[in-house]
Amino acid sequence: MKEIIPRPQSVIPAKKGGTYDFTKVDSVVVDPKLSSSEKLIFSLLEKGLGKKLAKEGTAPIKIDFAAELSPQSYRIEVDEDGIKISAGDAIGALYAVQTLRVGSMMGTDKFDKEVPCGKVNDYPRYKWRGILLDEARHFFGEDEVKKLLDVMCMHKLNVLHWHLSDDQGWRIEIKKYPLLTEVGSSRDKSQIHGWLSTDVDDVPVSGFYTQEKIKEIVAYAAERGISVIPEIDMPAHLAAAMAAYPWLGCRELKRDPHYYFGSRIPLSQGIKDWNRSACIGKPTTLEFIRGVIDEVCELFPAPYFHIGGDEAPKDEWKNCPACQQLMQSLGLKNEKQLQGWFINEVAQYVKSKGKRLIGWNEVLEGNNLDRDVVVQYWTPQRDYRVIKHVKKGGNVVISKHKYFYFDMPYAQYPLKNTYMFNPYFEGFTSMYDNKVKGIEGALWTEWISTPSKLEFQLFPRMEALAEASWYGGPKNFKKFLQRVKDYTPLLDMYGLNYAKEEIYRPTNPFARVKTIRTWYGGNENVEYEKNDNKH
Repeated sequence: MKEIIPRPQSVIPAKKGGTYDFTKVDSVVVDPKLSSSEKLIFSLLEKGLGKKLAKEGTAPIKIDFAAELSPQSYRIEVDEDGIKISAGDAIGALYAVQTLRVGSMMGTDKFDKEVPCGKVNDYPRYKWRGILLDEARHFFGEDEVKKLLDVMCMHKLNVLHWHLSDDQGWRIEIKKYPLLTEVGSSRDKSQIHGWLSTDVDDVPVSGFYTQEKIKEIVAYAAERGISVIPEIDMPAHLAAAMAAYPWLGCRELKRDPHYYFGSRIPLSQGIKDWNRSACIGKPTTLEFIRGVIDEVCELFPAPYFHIGGDEAPKDEWKNCPACQQLMQSLGLKNEKQLQGWFINEVAQYVKSKGKRLIGWNEVLEGNNLDRDVVVQYWTPQRDYRVIKHVKKGGNVVISKHKYFYFDMPYAQYPLKNTYMFNPYFEGFTSMYDNKVKGIEGALWTEWISTPSKLEFQLFPRMEALAEASWYGGPKNFKKFLQRVKDYTPLLDMYGLNYAKEEIYRPTNPFARVKTIRTWYGGNENVEYEKNDNKH
């Protein structure tokens, strides 16, 4: 069996050596307690072996439940007579089979003949191992999402953070508010050529998921051990919703969903109030938000609901009679506390639905955040409020810009950044390990409009993320690079595009600076165009 990604915690070869002939497998028995993964387990094994498998009591592969193992953990024992898998739950059993199949199929979708005798003991470092997919800026559709879920499962990643609304698009059907998708899901153009550019294309962007399609994708993910967590942005990043329902703002301005990303274009056109927050002072705003939450919570069984909560401007609140009256009635000192009050109100409503709220670390601005809210830490600069939140008992998911913003150029954030991540670099200590829920790679899509580029930005970063989030042992980047190269046939098997080594491991500092400058202000595809893209 070849070395896999993520690396197992422990691999112990048999003292006497020996192998088991994998191709002799003709039947598999799965403990009924693990049956929710049985269908996918059989599908993966049958595809690799090229034959149908029976479910017999004397099977050469036995998969049993082991109460002493924690969830997502597993043990594989191989001898010359067969393979025994013990798992803490159904997902642990699925991960064990992924370890067997991936270790046996480097370079082909068929299994190698021999599996070496020995024992594998494995379990995740973090319970939360995620990918954020932003479909608000560009819409990719069901097939690409399912492909992503398949490959996430192969890498033992277990959270898809699905960003479904922002200024540039609303991508989820809300039956109570049909204009959200009728108006908010389409724009006729987009800013291009990077953050410093004012260039615009004439390519329309549209698309959204019906509630039935959402249910189908969520079920597909669950079968692969992946929780899907929706992000519906509030109180800011709501321009697409305000285009549909202008009364959500402190002032009712008729605007289309944004076609630009950031301030460069609106400021060049003299639009000073382009970045707006919803009016918190109006009861109708909270009614709208509760109505959206009601429908979204019915679609996503995961115990979390993400509201973004970041980059919320407060200028309109300062001049809004409704917002000022609410502040006065609540005894709030400033607009930051007003945002904190709003976040806590939403958190309590989400809690009534059996879920915990998540927000980006700006939700800590008011210094009055409910400690039950999970903070997602993204900002490049050190935010000591996050450390304070954790010290007081709060939870955090780490998506720090330097390590986990996969939309950025490789010249700025090479693969090694992600692989070498350690939470202790960012002010956390071992005594707070149980408060760090995990880590997540963010794939924002302002400058990603095709599946091919989406995959180019993600691979092989996903491999590094998988290793950093699963394996808790010592790191060796040189050896990891070899495993990345060994994995390329598997990525080819899934029809994925991926970056070449000279892209993801840049070595010339002058060329790196030039590439970064070009990416920001001239050609956001500068690295992608240099790559040998597969499709």
